Amino acid sequence: MGRQYAFKAPATSVNPVMARASVDNPAYYINRELSWLQFNRRVLEEAQDEANPLLERLKLLSISASNLDEFFEVRVAGLVQQIEDGYTEAGPDGLTLTEERDAISDEVHKFVAEQYQCWNEQLRPQLSEKGIRVLGLHELDENARAFVEEYCDRELDLLLTPVTVDPAHPFPRVINKALCVAFLLRRRRRSSLTYTGVVTVPRSLPRLVRLPSEGTIDFIFLHDLVAFHAGRMYNGYDIVSSAAFRVTRNSNLYLAEEESRSLLESVRTELRNRRKGDAVRLEIEATADPEIIERLRTNFGVEPWQVFHADGPVNLPRLFNIYEQTDRPELKFKPFAPRELRLTAKSQDLFEELRRHDVLLHHPYDSFDSVLSFIEAAADDESVLSIKQTLYRTGENSMIVRSLIDAAAKNKEVTAVVELKARFDEASNIRWARALEDAGVQVFHGLVGLKTHCKLSLLVRKDPDGVSRRYAHLGTGNYNATTARFYTDLSLMTADPEITGAVHDVFSFLTAYSEHSSYAPLMVSPVNIAEHSLDLIARESDHARLGRPARIVAKMNALLDKNIIAALYRASQAGVEIDLLVRGMCALRPGVRGISDHIRVRSIVGRFLEHSRIFYFANGGQDEVYLSSADWMPRNLYERVEVMFPVKDPMLRNRVMHEILSAYLADSIKARVLRKDGNYVRAWQAAGKRKPPVPGFSAQDFLIAVAEGKQTIEAIPSVQEAKPRRRVPRKERKLS
Repeated sequence: MGRQYAFKAPATSVNPVMARASVDNPAYYINRELSWLQFNRRVLEEAQDEANPLLERLKLLSISASNLDEFFEVRVAGLVQQIEDGYTEAGPDGLTLTEERDAISDEVHKFVAEQYQCWNEQLRPQLSEKGIRVLGLHELDENARAFVEEYCDRELDLLLTPVTVDPAHPFPRVINKALCVAFLLRRRRRSSLTYTGVVTVPRSLPRLVRLPSEGTIDFIFLHDLVAFHAGRMYNGYDIVSSAAFRVTRNSNLYLAEEESRSLLESVRTELRNRRKGDAVRLEIEATADPEIIERLRTNFGVEPWQVFHADGPVNLPRLFNIYEQTDRPELKFKPFAPRELRLTAKSQDLFEELRRHDVLLHHPYDSFDSVLSFIEAAADDESVLSIKQTLYRTGENSMIVRSLIDAAAKNKEVTAVVELKARFDEASNIRWARALEDAGVQVFHGLVGLKTHCKLSLLVRKDPDGVSRRYAHLGTGNYNATTARFYTDLSLMTADPEITGAVHDVFSFLTAYSEHSSYAPLMVSPVNIAEHSLDLIARESDHARLGRPARIVAKMNALLDKNIIAALYRASQAGVEIDLLVRGMCALRPGVRGISDHIRVRSIVGRFLEHSRIFYFANGGQDEVYLSSADWMPRNLYERVEVMFPVKDPMLRNRVMHEILSAYLADSIKARVLRKDGNYVRAWQAAGKRKPPVPGFSAQDFLIAVAEGKQTIEAIPSVQEAKPRRRVPRKERKLS
């Protein structure tokens, strides 16, 4: 009953004549970038959490650093560019760009200090206790030092190119995120002059070098070896000081798509420029000589706030190498076997199964192999006549792309819509696009000015009864078998004629810009997802005013669209109970009296990256559930081609409601709750408890147990909603 209660809101009685507070006040909106920093702080908290396995915590620290790299490459770079271009318009939160920049600077510097505190005071000592050591040169024993000497002679020195900056030798072009070592040099013959030396650490060598050892697993940073051998490179100089540094550059692609003759060539050209974009951050060892810092800062043209002093390794993302190279399973999450799709006894193959009923998969708990099999079977099946496929992030060794190539070789009609502008996957997608074209696949790059972000696959098959039918896969995540192992996403496979017909129309939109008046039962961005989402929220408000069950549960990666947030505020004012599961950025401010009293926001950061988008509406007692490739963000609603689709099968809809969403709403271990001041606290702290519950409930652990057959939905704790502010008659509070 507790699980049902989460989805059957009490009828609400609200006086429709009562004046409502305006929802346009900037104070009701949280800044996007500051909200993202809060998300990355939650990732860092997981690295600090001793309840997590030690090597997993190390991985999470490296992920938080990698996240921060992208934040500077894209978001900070764009902000700096806008300020330089003279933009002055404030965002929904009312902050000017310079105010936003200053706030970001304060938060990021604090965050970086916490990262290094986590490494120096927690992870490094605890790893050492477990026999996993990251050593400095001064800590090497005789055997390790001999190995270092031999390694430098055999591997490192051959690849080093020392540069001394002078009028004949300009400062080398340091590419984006390349690790370098700077030196302050003094000529022995001209001791009054100092020079800047720069050596780029070779990217072809591992950033952490494994040392020979007995009883322990030892590493040393490659840049330490470069500094160690500097004397060999700079004969005739005294090395006054040295410091490792790294520069982050603007990595946004600036494409004039309307003027481009070939989008593929335009993207490829811009990729070359990305590595040379304007510097937006300088990271340098905290012990660096101030003169080195100032020379580098001046050379790269960054302001003091863009300089970050690293109290440890400059390239924190590379700590992930330790995780990969250390075979200590007891210090990692216990592996689990995802649930395989089993056909019913009456079905001979997947296509016959889909003619009987839709299939819903929840990855990674349900194996992604079923999606691969759907496409691989289409390539091998002589009865399949055509395949249409969207590709956004495919990975380096994509079985799906290879299946499409195989299908084309068997004279099937194969169409692929490859999104070339998928950030940081552009080079991989260009390679796949060319390989597909060479194999005879019709390759399209979507629509000018819009990214193709929807996840769709459509097959046409002549079935044994002689009828040609469409079969479709619609997903919330990418066709990437690697990320499907640690991203939570949902897949719907169906032969429903309405849905598959609408998917066909979406492909016509993508390949020919052929617009339809309706894509029902689908919703499609930029055509109507925003409009229909607003209508669905408004409908819940109407139900609330009429005293009917009114409730919204929405799970997504980010909530930033001002129109959607304003609609949610108005729904709260009407009495709609709203629970938002937002992993990352959330600009909505919950719990504000008279504005968002009935809205609760929680974020779950755990073993898996929460990536699925789920939207539940009570609809006066006629529950509706939608899945989507789109978040409630302006870019998803207006600047991308996205698809939002209904879960029509009642059994599958119940699974989404009572197994998946109920588990997330009940999480008391990994969930954080957003307060109205913009800060997050653990769910148990938000409930007024002083200590974590024992035993607590982790949604992800529970869903693993369900997949392994060790748990059922009865194990989900009951979730009690916030009580409505107005007294509701007892008969109206009964569960439907």
